[in-house]
Amino acid sequence: MRKFLVVVDETPECLNAIRFAARRAAKTGGGVQMLFVIRPEEFQHWIGVAEVMRQEAREAAEARFHELAETLRETAGVMPEFVIREGEAVEQILAQIREDPQIGVLVLGAGAEGDGPGPLVSQLAGRMAGRMPVPITVVPGSMSEEQLDMVC
Repeated sequence: MRKFLVVVDETPECLNAIRFAARRAAKTGGGVQMLFVIRPEEFQHWIGVAEVMRQEAREAAEARFHELAETLRETAGVMPEFVIREGEAVEQILAQIREDPQIGVLVLGAGAEGDGPGPLVSQLAGRMAGRMPVPITVVPGSMSEEQLDMVC
């Protein structure tokens, strides 16, 4: 089974990437894997505080997963897998792709506001695109659900 890997965060464009991945997975008989990357804590010398922050970040990631999973199940009939990793986002995305040979496509949401498409899209679909181990689909953050349905 081919999986669509989607990076989950709190940005609005993330929702379009998830919707796209779920609809494509439903149409092609694939699956969706949602990856949440917890960034390393800057103040490692406060071990107790860092551990509490890490646990809070995990709980927030799990809550976000469950919120999104219900939406995907209802709209596309797809139940996603959840993965939480810790570290720098690009490094962890590449590690997840290397470690799961069923991942066939990386789906990223591009920001519709601000200075460009966002750091992940800029780095993975820009500077590293020719060296990526899987194809990348960049979903514009400004697309409506109706437009997503038409392209899926």
